[in-house]
Amino acid sequence: MPLGLLALAIGAFGIGLTEFVIMGLLPDLAADFGVTEAAAGWFISGYALAVAVGAIALTAAATRLPRKPVLMGLLGLFIAGNAVSALAPTYEAMMAGRIIAALCHGAFFGIGAVLAADLVAPAKRAGAIAIMFTGLTAANVLGVPFGTFLGQQYGWRSTFWVISAIGVVALIGIAALVPSTRTMAAGTNIAGANGAAPAPSLRRELGAFRSGQVWLSLTVTVLGFGGMFGAFTYIAYTLTEVSGFAATDVPWLLVLFGAGLVVGNWIGGKLADRSIDGTLLGFIATLVVVLAMLGWLAALPVAVIVLLVLMGGFGFGTVPALQSRVMRYADQAPTLASGANIAAFNIGNALGAFAGGLAISAGLGYTSPIWVGAIITAAALLVMVVAWSTARAGAPSAERADAATRVTTTTGAIATSAL
Repeated sequence: MPLGLLALAIGAFGIGLTEFVIMGLLPDLAADFGVTEAAAGWFISGYALAVAVGAIALTAAATRLPRKPVLMGLLGLFIAGNAVSALAPTYEAMMAGRIIAALCHGAFFGIGAVLAADLVAPAKRAGAIAIMFTGLTAANVLGVPFGTFLGQQYGWRSTFWVISAIGVVALIGIAALVPSTRTMAAGTNIAGANGAAPAPSLRRELGAFRSGQVWLSLTVTVLGFGGMFGAFTYIAYTLTEVSGFAATDVPWLLVLFGAGLVVGNWIGGKLADRSIDGTLLGFIATLVVVLAMLGWLAALPVAVIVLLVLMGGFGFGTVPALQSRVMRYADQAPTLASGANIAAFNIGNALGAFAGGLAISAGLGYTSPIWVGAIITAAALLVMVVAWSTARAGAPSAERADAATRVTTTTGAIATSAL
């Protein structure tokens, strides 16, 4: 494994920690700044919106610049944003720190995914992306409980100082371990016919969006992740009000969910290196079943524990394949499309949370967001079937036969592993 992937994973860990640890610190922030919990909740919503904006705007602005220095600059922005949060004397200053840190989030993962793919041979790109995103999953499993504990023991500001320090470590690691574009593995998707990378061009990057497959991929990302997060956003209410768990059990149940994320991300990356579309079809179809069973069996604690792990695994297991797919169909200009896919993840998060909230407000109960999530995920599956069939129809006959074989093999392997 190239050591540069480890540096990228550390950066992903820090950024993931910034995004998710705030959930455990909201009561302390609300009390410290003298605002309601709803107002404190904007530290989450504002962050997500800024991620979507930064994923497109900063990636587009940096198109003509070398990727490694851009990634280092983004980490500098991340460190500054968390330092502002740690020092924030007012609610407004804290919000500013959150937005500054969020702006780098989408661009970091978008550009970092391209760099990760370029560090390895073409057949191992999805696995390389999965290694980078392991940092994000580790942030859920290890970082969030530790960051919440740290904030509760030493004050919430200490958590943001530690996150800033993690950013410094990642910055040093990328500077030392990630090679420049010209020295990356031969045969990368940014190389031209003579082996040299084409000159960066915003026009070329925007041209990637002329591909219908890029738009289908982005739609699958929005709906697939939207469905999972529609269920996950309100899962604490389901666990306590329907499943009968105590409130003190929720953090440890979320650690189990996070463990599912880690395993699913690793398996998804491995399978996506064999067949991107087959992995997505298998994982998304299984996620629909898992969500439906969770909605049906929510009153049974043992079933809920198992299904919570599976929801994390099959939900996040799609990430390497989704990121790889959009980069594949934007192969001559993958950077902006990769950033757009990160924005799509966050749009999906917002969509799922909004739809799940509407269901609860309509009086449909605390399992209703899970059923809404299952419906949205089923829509993602339909779009993925369209994307796969149209891609297969446009491929040469021999390639279509090979693709069909890989889809069948991968889907069977996923179904077997789910038993």
